[in-house]
Order: sequence, then C-alpha cells, then structure tokens
Amino acid sequence: MLLDWVTVILLIAIGLLLIIVELVFIPGTTLIGILGFVLAGIGIWIGYAALGTTTGHLILGSSVLIAGVAFFYSFRTDAWSRFALNDQNKGRVNDEHPHTLQIGETGVTVSALRPQGTGLFNDQQHEVQTKGEFLAPNTQIRIISLNHNKITVEEVS
Repeated sequence: MLLDWVTVILLIAIGLLLIIVELVFIPGTTLIGILGFVLAGIGIWIGYAALGTTTGHLILGSSVLIAGVAFFYSFRTDAWSRFALNDQNKGRVNDEHPHTLQIGETGVTVSALRPQGTGLFNDQQHEVQTKGEFLAPNTQIRIISLNHNKITVEEVS
C-alpha cells in the first residue's frame, strides 16, 4: 500500500513538473508536455485502481489544486524570470562608425553580395546591399542610394 502511494505521488509530481517545464521553457506542444499529462494521468488512474474510488477522488482533487497553485505561483510571482533573457541588442548595422559616404562613391566588395554583404569604401568596411543582384567578392561597386544606415550599391560597368 505504501508503494502504491509513492508511485502515485511520484508519477503526478513528475508529470506536473514536466507540464510546467513545457509551459515555461519549451514553446508549443511538444513531447515533454504530452509526457507530463500522460504521467499525471497514469498516477491518478493508479490512485483510483489501487487505492479505491474515494481516495482516487481525493488524489484527483489534490492534483488539480496543486497544479493550479503551482501554475499561479510560477507565473504570478515571476519565479521563472531569472531564466529569461532580458537583455536587448540595440545595435544596428553600420552604427559603430557613422559613414560619411556619398552617392556615386566607388568601392569593392569584400564578401559576396547575395544580395547583402560587406563592401570596402575608403578603407572602411560597411554592410551594403544590392537591388537583388548577386555579386562576387572583389567586384567594383558604386553607391546608388543612402537611406539612414542602409547603403545600396550596384556593380560598376
């Protein structure tokens, strides 16, 4: 009888833990959440089968109450926020060194532009893009438009 209680409690506890892990850490419905529901269900079913209907009702009610309190506590008190990534990347392309480039200026591609890549102008590398063309490395390019930090280039013919 004690083994039945230990089995029921362990199955339900592991099942609820897996469900919480599914909700907090793993987006979407995955095998972890399904496994958690199955283990909790098996634990409750064993409670009904081995310990009787009245005890099974008590186990089911206790499981629902404990799960509700655990979910409420974990989301309400922000207990999981220490696992979340709170930093933001506020950097932008070409922000390290503001460019003084002009339309019509020529340079050379450092990497392949597919259609974005790196171009070299005045011994400084900048992120550049074409209007959809692919350009090989070491191709002569010319700036055709500047929009804030977005540099659009074309191949020099």
